[in-house]
Amino acid sequence: MTRNAEVAALLDEMADHLEARDVDYKPNSYRRAADSVRGHTISVEMLREEGGQDAIKGIDDVGDAIASKIVEYLDTGSIGELEALREELPVEMDALTAVEGVGPKSVAKLHDALGIETLDELEAAAEAGSIREVPGFGPKTEQNILEKIPFARQSRQRALLGEARPAADRVVAFFEAVDTVERVEVTGSIRRWRPTIGDVDVLVASADAESVVAAFEGWDEVDEVIEAGTSKASVRSNGLRIDLRVVVDDEFGAALQYFTGSKEHNIAVRNRAIERGLKLNEYGLFDVSDVTNPDDGQRVGELVVADSEAGIYEALDMSWIPPELRENRGEVDAAVEGTLPELIELDEIRGDLHVHTTWSDGADDIEAMVEAAADVGYDYLAIADHATGPGMVGGVGLDDDALGEQLEAIRSIDDEAPIDVFAGVEANIGANGEISVGDGVLAELDCVVASPHSGLDGDGTDRIVAAIEHPAVDVVGHPTGRLLNQRPGHDLDVERVAAAAAAHDTALEVNADPHRLDLDGGAVQLAVEAGAPISINTDAHRTDAFEYARYGVHTARRGWAEADDVINCLDGSGMRAFLGL
Repeated sequence: MTRNAEVAALLDEMADHLEARDVDYKPNSYRRAADSVRGHTISVEMLREEGGQDAIKGIDDVGDAIASKIVEYLDTGSIGELEALREELPVEMDALTAVEGVGPKSVAKLHDALGIETLDELEAAAEAGSIREVPGFGPKTEQNILEKIPFARQSRQRALLGEARPAADRVVAFFEAVDTVERVEVTGSIRRWRPTIGDVDVLVASADAESVVAAFEGWDEVDEVIEAGTSKASVRSNGLRIDLRVVVDDEFGAALQYFTGSKEHNIAVRNRAIERGLKLNEYGLFDVSDVTNPDDGQRVGELVVADSEAGIYEALDMSWIPPELRENRGEVDAAVEGTLPELIELDEIRGDLHVHTTWSDGADDIEAMVEAAADVGYDYLAIADHATGPGMVGGVGLDDDALGEQLEAIRSIDDEAPIDVFAGVEANIGANGEISVGDGVLAELDCVVASPHSGLDGDGTDRIVAAIEHPAVDVVGHPTGRLLNQRPGHDLDVERVAAAAAAHDTALEVNADPHRLDLDGGAVQLAVEAGAPISINTDAHRTDAFEYARYGVHTARRGWAEADDVINCLDGSGMRAFLGL
């Protein structure tokens, strides 16, 4: 079984407990190690087995002390130091810090003052007016906590796409190697690439369902078998629930269409079938025009098609609809009329305009990021380290002088690099739309990404429009400022923002970091309809984060985006023209 996410969660908890007690330096070390372990392609158990503690130290950001704790956990099921910290501060740290505005230090203060240990106790204290009496809080903070608790509860029930999709890819690869499996595909919200996932749904075609279920129960990544029957099973793997359904190959297409959803899309397609004297369900598309009571059974009527998902849409005089579009936002009519978009593909992305390096809060230097971008096959890369401004945690932002120094370093690297390296910045958008970098420096830079990082309550439309209208801004980064499962971001009148972006030829970002995916698909669709340029960027803080591009592409596809809508599909000369270079 793979326990990287489990170990990473413990390291994050260590960081939170250390921060809660004002320990210097160590919290960030544990958080960097947690990120590295979570994203490492080899399981910590395999590293332990093959090379012991030294092999685990081969993971980026994992030194002797942290490696020894990982080994301790793998050997004993606990980390002694973490257990001691939990005894000292016996709280549900992950639940409490899921409330926006409540960090580890706040958790410690609330526990010390009020004995709060759980989310329910936090809510009860807020409702009773007790939190405002704790030094450093007050009525406004108390009300904010009370308002944010429902979102925290909801967010803890869903996994990020970036956590669930790799697990789905692994389970699909597992079933592809099972002899009795004829076809396999993920279904549900993960096939539609929604930003958060309730569980992973997998559909398998096989003539021997029981052998498939048995193989699934024996998969080495299964932590717990929740239930298992003759053609269905549910397991828990690395914190995720994975649900399996096995059907015969002749009905795989119908089941794939049905279980992919969304519910609203399926209702619209079923209604189209009914209008034609047909019945559509998970077993197939049936002609029931001569059937007295079509509801007498699931397979009543003459079978039209069941083995092919595309065949079902074709039989209803529709084009096949990509899963990302199946949200009942006009795709059914477009499929009937033959006007579905030719959606952007991952291999059409030619570069990234928003990455970070060790100059701010990145884990790798400029040269390493450039080399990684070249390895991906990109033609260009913009270095966009954080500028100073509100929301820049830990003082990581660069002031104007530092940006000038970095620009010179980038120019030197660009002279030798195999791809174009643009000197950029991620500037902060202030409360009134002001940009946190001086105009003189902005004029020298190649690519200016401006993003909101703080003050994200209420309506941010005026703020974002002001940034769009700034003559130096090329891209507005993660426009709502949301962090999935952490904070919702500010509200935007997307139509007004998109109209401004189209008028000023300023790109709106689809931030591909799985914690953001901002703009989301619905907002991208409005932007595309308005003619606003779209930019898909990874916001990579380390070299392996370039793989996030696929999440950005599929999010843009959910917004009906074609390659011509996305500036990252421009070649080098096209991008230089867009940036005015």
